[in-house]
Amino acid sequence: MQAIKFTAAILAFGLTAAASAGAAPQAGITIDTAHPGPVINKNIYGQFAEHLGRGIYGGLWVGPESKIPNTRGWRKDAVGALKALHVPVVRWPGGCFADQYHWREGIGPRNKRPVKVNTNWGGVEESNAVGTHEFFDLVDQIGAEAYVNGNLGTGSAQETAEWVEYMTSDSQSTLARLRAANGHPKPFRLAFFAIGNEAWGCGGQMTPEYYTNLYNQYSSFIHASHMPTLIASGGNDSDLAWTDYLSKNLRGNGGGITFHYYTLPTGNWEKKGSATGFGEDQWFSTLKATLKMDDIITRNVAKLEQNDPAKKYSFVIDEWGTWYDQSPDANSGILQQQNSLRDAVLAALNFNIFQAHADRVSMANIAQMVNVLQSMILTEKDKMVLTPTYHAFKMYVPFQDASSLPVKIEGNPQYGFGNEGIPMLSASAARGKDGALYLALVNTNPNESIEVAVDVAGGKAVSASGSVLTADAMDAHNTFSQPDAIKPEAVSASASGGKLTLKLPAKSVSVFTVNQ
Repeated sequence: MQAIKFTAAILAFGLTAAASAGAAPQAGITIDTAHPGPVINKNIYGQFAEHLGRGIYGGLWVGPESKIPNTRGWRKDAVGALKALHVPVVRWPGGCFADQYHWREGIGPRNKRPVKVNTNWGGVEESNAVGTHEFFDLVDQIGAEAYVNGNLGTGSAQETAEWVEYMTSDSQSTLARLRAANGHPKPFRLAFFAIGNEAWGCGGQMTPEYYTNLYNQYSSFIHASHMPTLIASGGNDSDLAWTDYLSKNLRGNGGGITFHYYTLPTGNWEKKGSATGFGEDQWFSTLKATLKMDDIITRNVAKLEQNDPAKKYSFVIDEWGTWYDQSPDANSGILQQQNSLRDAVLAALNFNIFQAHADRVSMANIAQMVNVLQSMILTEKDKMVLTPTYHAFKMYVPFQDASSLPVKIEGNPQYGFGNEGIPMLSASAARGKDGALYLALVNTNPNESIEVAVDVAGGKAVSASGSVLTADAMDAHNTFSQPDAIKPEAVSASASGGKLTLKLPAKSVSVFTVNQ
């Protein structure tokens, strides 16, 4: 077998010595192409845009009168980057903001819309400049589906039913004519509609029983010519009670039960940890914490299998990602943080977990798309930068709607820190819609490369080509002055005897096309 051949760009990362040393830990991977598994729903690569900080205003929306190049108010650079990312679905307007959002305040002439105070996030003024029509224009420009989160907390069943009618009706009802008068005669394409958000917390401090009664009431009055998939607000962290109760007691239309899980380096919400400048202790603790996602999904899916064997309800992780301490110069309600190589590695670990549960996980929406928490994009006035997380998402585009393939890892070394350890290698494989075989690999160890022997059961590998994302520093990140400090680089490998040997750099994400 021949070791992987890195391009000149990759060698610039200083991997030549590691490749020649031959002392890297080793593991084996077998991809079973003869027994494809469930299709990986493209929506697990979904995004989330909440009215929070500069996530909407400034980050995406600048208004038609802005000197920043825009299309009907949406900045062209950000929309172009998101379109290149093949974003499948966008969730809006929240989050906690959704349960204080009244849709009628966001339609009609923008200069006549009421200005409110966003009491959830920073007490800033909310102009309502971005409402229903603007949101659907955004997803149309990106090429994504729309996931709208309804107001259960301060709304009503009537308000919810009328919003869905306004968005979707193809009749000549008063609400349909109002939509036409506001500039959109045809119905909007509403793919998903959630009834409430975090009902256990900011959505109303409810019990599962109380929320379920409200969900059943609200859903009874939602009617549409093209019915969106209805989403129920579920639990978070280690709480199984919501998934258990909802999957047994939801009535009427339904399609998904949500779950939220954020990764904190310290596990302490009062002092979460820094986005940059951290040591290996918080590199390790962050990755260890995010790997809990696999157990969270496994236990919740077990409840679904028990209560809903017909699979009426899927599992929707519509908020996930990293949450660090606020940037010191930012308003406490802005949730602005930097994005580093650690975030990209963490994102890829979660992608592999979601794909391993493709049978039941139908959607995941990272928090959030621009300028907030684990963002794809950071902006500052007319400047824009793509984050390492953006690059990880783009590397995984071929997995959207691909057929998952069983992967067996043999001899997976442990990456240890202190008295604890996590698997050094994470892997996922799939047959893409284009027929190609794709393999994603993550090396969690920030200090050592790993040599991986890849065997394609039922076939022979001839070569592989793809990209790798890595850097010298654990907290390597892009800035407005150095926007390309970290980005994927091309990589290729040749096979011998039908097998590939891939040498993965320390702290890296790699995605290969395996040629047969």
